[in-house]
Amino acid sequence: MNKVAVVTGATSGIGYATARLLEEKGYTVYGVSRRAQGERMISADVSDEQSVSAAFAQVIEKEGQIDLLVNNAGMGISGSVEKNEMSDIRRIFDVNFFGALNCTRAALPHMREKGDGRIINVTSVAAPIAIPYQSFYSATKAALNAMTLALRNEVAPFGVKVCAVLPGDVKTGFTDARVKAAGDYPGAESAVASMEKDERSGMPPEAVAKVIYKAAKKRSPKPMFIAGPKYKFLYFLFKILPASLAYKIVGVMYK
Repeated sequence: MNKVAVVTGATSGIGYATARLLEEKGYTVYGVSRRAQGERMISADVSDEQSVSAAFAQVIEKEGQIDLLVNNAGMGISGSVEKNEMSDIRRIFDVNFFGALNCTRAALPHMREKGDGRIINVTSVAAPIAIPYQSFYSATKAALNAMTLALRNEVAPFGVKVCAVLPGDVKTGFTDARVKAAGDYPGAESAVASMEKDERSGMPPEAVAKVIYKAAKKRSPKPMFIAGPKYKFLYFLFKILPASLAYKIVGVMYK
């Protein structure tokens, strides 16, 4: 039976690369994005529950099933905790966390009814390793990681498997689209510039797409997949180091 996948944020970056790879592997892929255009691309704002419900209803009407959901849509903001605008903080939670929640709640009833399904949440290495001047991005991804782990146990009895993919630095248009706080602390600009330099020289989105596909095909996926050997080592290092030392290193990296 043909597998049907829904990928959010599928018009660019990781989402686009993932949609293309899944299609190559035989999935029927529907992309959900605010700027969606083309066949099997559905325009919807993931932060709007009604918009999401209507989008997923279209997929069910056409295909009768959803086998895989990749919650990838996201945005970034940078700046200190004090200086970020509250409107931007609320927006990043609406998109990165509540957007994934809306899509998950729209897909789950169909997966439970079928007794099978896979949900993959694209989070970030910046979730377990909180980054200064990206505190709210880290917070949204950490919240999504926590929901992933809880949901994994909740839906296991229904045959639905849930996991997260945590990319490190990825070279996409995400960097240029980041919303930046104005009038920030001295040093904030250079810290953000250092992060963005790492992103621009980061792994291609296709590398993350391969990890997402691997997670989709695993019979018993582990809770979290780190994308990139460098970031696997960094994640391991931060798990074994004392927190005070680990975050002293982060402070030096982004001084």
